[in-house]
Amino acid sequence: MQFVIFIAFTLLVGIVAYIATRKTNENTEDGYFLGGRSLTAPVIAASLLLTNLSTEQLVGLNGSAFNEGILVMAWETLAAIAMVVTATILLPRYLKGGLTTIPQFLERRYDTATKSITSALFLSGYVVVLLPIVLYSGAVALIGMFDLTNLFQLEQSTTLIITVWAIGLVGSVYAIFGGLKAVAVSDTVNAIGLLIGGLMIPIFGLMYVGDGSIFDGIEALYANDPSKFNAMGSSDSAIPFSTLFTGMVLVQLFYWGTNQAIIQRALAAKNLVEGQKGLILAAFVKILGPLIVVLPGLIAFYIFGDTLDPSQGDQSYGLLVNKVLPPVLLGFFAAVLFGAILSSFNSALNSSVTLFGLDIYKQYFNKEADERQVVKAGKIFGIILALLSMFIAPGIANAPEGLFGYLQEINGCYTIPILTIILVGYLTKYVPASAAKVAMALGVILYSFSQFFLKDYVIAQGGVYPHYLHIMALLFLFNIGVMLLIGKMRPRAVAYEQAYTEQVDITPWKPVKLMGVIITIIVISTYFIFT
Repeated sequence: MQFVIFIAFTLLVGIVAYIATRKTNENTEDGYFLGGRSLTAPVIAASLLLTNLSTEQLVGLNGSAFNEGILVMAWETLAAIAMVVTATILLPRYLKGGLTTIPQFLERRYDTATKSITSALFLSGYVVVLLPIVLYSGAVALIGMFDLTNLFQLEQSTTLIITVWAIGLVGSVYAIFGGLKAVAVSDTVNAIGLLIGGLMIPIFGLMYVGDGSIFDGIEALYANDPSKFNAMGSSDSAIPFSTLFTGMVLVQLFYWGTNQAIIQRALAAKNLVEGQKGLILAAFVKILGPLIVVLPGLIAFYIFGDTLDPSQGDQSYGLLVNKVLPPVLLGFFAAVLFGAILSSFNSALNSSVTLFGLDIYKQYFNKEADERQVVKAGKIFGIILALLSMFIAPGIANAPEGLFGYLQEINGCYTIPILTIILVGYLTKYVPASAAKVAMALGVILYSFSQFFLKDYVIAQGGVYPHYLHIMALLFLFNIGVMLLIGKMRPRAVAYEQAYTEQVDITPWKPVKLMGVIITIIVISTYFIFT
């Protein structure tokens, strides 16, 4: 029965996405890559949230909460402020320029080489890190939830391969053959299910802890270990409080404001009003994110704290689901979780297709290609990427312990350099393309040297090394200084002026700033409450 419910809900999502995208012309760049620039606020908000939320967060962040407590909510709450900045400052500029990809702006502001380097950095991150990990973590979650190894009477490794390929093939159909609108529409339906399913876990969990009473459950959690409810992380915690004012802000701004896989949803807005409404709506919902990706970890600590070692924190979410969720709801929740897995996979894949088709293929392989040829080349590239990720993902099971954290740290190699050149590009007029190239090179080299060589040496000598988020902030300031210095010494001959392409109406949503202030106050108040 559980498996039947799972299949039924998954098919429902596919049917709704097909019906909603029949009239979209997928043979044009705007139609395929941006859903015809037709997305409305609810679709944008839902797609943003579900693209972000996947098994890596549900399992990983709840696992961190199991060990560290509520302080890991910073990854969720500060995201809301980053969305406000994106809605009020970055999105109006993006839509004014009629951008399809972020690297397109870098070509206009700097030069083609800068655009190509940035696209290559984005693609490397998606191909090497994001796609295989989403497939692997999703497969592991579904195998555990349905006990697929025993169900199919297969070895663990064989079951993993089959599940990875099943997720990859379904996700590829959405992303490659449906375009962005199919991804966004399926995200909207799945977001509703994930909101319901994700909230069911803490509700049933609190009722389990409180013998049927949610409020008694909350009291029991706090009484069990009050330190778990302190949002102010110490210097030796996973997220020291000081990092909230340095690298955490930058990581959030990069992710929500410049990451192609995320911002592409807002770029597809039918106008600025819908784009800003979508981001603000998503920001309000994001404030509630800890209920889904932090609170279950605290509940799991109460239930399994005596039996699970801290190194097994990532297992706590799956154990909690099986412990507190009624069996009749397991199939629905598994379908919702499957939707979250697909969302992260097909969103990254669709963005990879977009980056390759517009920024690589048309630039270096066929400059005379028409829109149909660009879309076709992007689809072929997407198929290749999907197959590569499906081949790579099962191998992660044999990787050394801590690979996920290690790979997340690798992402920092390009996070700060890309954010730096985008912000300087918009906020200055005379900084030249050479400054962008130098900043990207220095950013990648210095961060890599810091985190993978210097840190190990300092720790081996008995020293204390700064948190990687502090390192990011220091390199961000250094890169900006280098770019401004080069701009002062060798400025552009002509000041950069952004043209209005008039592809969409950029009249702003009047309440956007007020809504941004309200969101910021709520986030700050949250930290006063949990201290």
